[in-house]
Amino acid sequence: MNVLFATSEAHPLVKTGGLADVCGSLPHALGEMGQDVRLVLPAYPQARERAWDVRTVATLTLPYVPEPVTVLEGRLPDSSVPVYLVDYPLYFERPGNPYVTPDGVDWPDNAQRFACFARAAVAIALDRAGLDWRADVVHCHDWQSGLVPALLSEEHRRPATVFTIHNLSYQGLFDWATFQSLNLPYKWWVMDGLEFFSHMSFIKGGLVFSDWLTTVSPTYAREIATPEFGCGLQGLLSHRADRLEGILNGVDYDVWDPAHDALIARPYDAGSLEGKAANKTELQKRFDLPVNANTPLLAHVGRLVEQKGIDLLLGILPELARRDMQLVLLGSGQKALEDAVRSARKEYPQRIGVMIGYDESLAHLVEAGADGFLMPSRFEPCGLNQIYSLRYGTAPIVRRTGGLADTVVDADAFNLQEGLATGFVFDDATPQALLAAIDRALILHGNADAWRRLITAGMAQDFSWTRSAERYLDLYRRALESAAVTSA
Repeated sequence: MNVLFATSEAHPLVKTGGLADVCGSLPHALGEMGQDVRLVLPAYPQARERAWDVRTVATLTLPYVPEPVTVLEGRLPDSSVPVYLVDYPLYFERPGNPYVTPDGVDWPDNAQRFACFARAAVAIALDRAGLDWRADVVHCHDWQSGLVPALLSEEHRRPATVFTIHNLSYQGLFDWATFQSLNLPYKWWVMDGLEFFSHMSFIKGGLVFSDWLTTVSPTYAREIATPEFGCGLQGLLSHRADRLEGILNGVDYDVWDPAHDALIARPYDAGSLEGKAANKTELQKRFDLPVNANTPLLAHVGRLVEQKGIDLLLGILPELARRDMQLVLLGSGQKALEDAVRSARKEYPQRIGVMIGYDESLAHLVEAGADGFLMPSRFEPCGLNQIYSLRYGTAPIVRRTGGLADTVVDADAFNLQEGLATGFVFDDATPQALLAAIDRALILHGNADAWRRLITAGMAQDFSWTRSAERYLDLYRRALESAAVTSA
């Protein structure tokens, strides 16, 4: 099959979160299964710089886009996966984050930017870009590509469409005036189209018009059909439940495996954990914490937002400071939460290390050097860091939600006895529940043999892309059948 991935980010070209990891690794896994998979994403400066063998291949005149759009073709680094970059400097020649200004505010023309991107993706998918390639399936990801299935629905002979929800809380909402400015069909301004509480919702373009929908874990697929997690879209998702499937994200063990990770201080595996101790020493030094091999070291890498439960963690920092443990935090997000973790660092300099921002190399060292990894998320569509942590022998401490529930086995008495436990799971989104889970981890860490059995069980888990990629292939086939019926 010819499969076009329409995405706003893909590692290592551009990354703000797990979406990039998926769109950088799943196409490669599908390609190894004999499929012709290609990516299309905006030509951000960093994407142009990092893609291999970039050249200009087409110039497009798109409906309602003021100037011609250039299409560049390159490859994902260290792969044979082709990448098309939609080059429109007015929209994409911007510094830093793809979605927000340097001050952290959404770019005011995001609707125009990603509508332009969607129109270019449609032209490529339909072989209207002169590339002599036509997609059988277009696989879209999150709100930034939500208009692609909607636009394709207007085509008589179209590819099948699959839309993956990576995080339902980001919906691409814009006002009526913006909808008008995009020159989209007025028939879409209805509840069964793009209209959402008097706004236009880009994500509804994917949810309403795609042949099949997926989310990134089975538990999250069930959760988003409920009021608690549905973000106002639970009725639509319940209506389309027969076309909604949860497929757990995989990870790329060529990148995330301590046995051959060039970004960590010393490689190791389950049979030689001495290397993990060397990484712990290096991590303590990097965060200016006392070097002590016996002190339990917990970590968090991610966005500093309430979704990730950072406020729950902040609520128990005074209690954690009384315990014999250390904590390192790497991430950025809401200014109030950034300020709060900076203040915690100043108040407990012997216990807490903080780095605001994101550093890929340091993220690898955190996974390798920490003893436990904190993910107290209020909701988590899939989560990848807990899967990375398992492979690195860093016990996840997670809330039972979304993909966290699907990947971590709690260290209760039975699971410990049977050798099944891989981490620590709690239920309530409260500081007290998080603290109780951390205390369980600290107690088990004091038993060297039991701790080693726990982390080696985690290191033995296999969340590679192979199984998930096979499920996507099966879904693509079903989507093709659906599209054929629709076209008929």
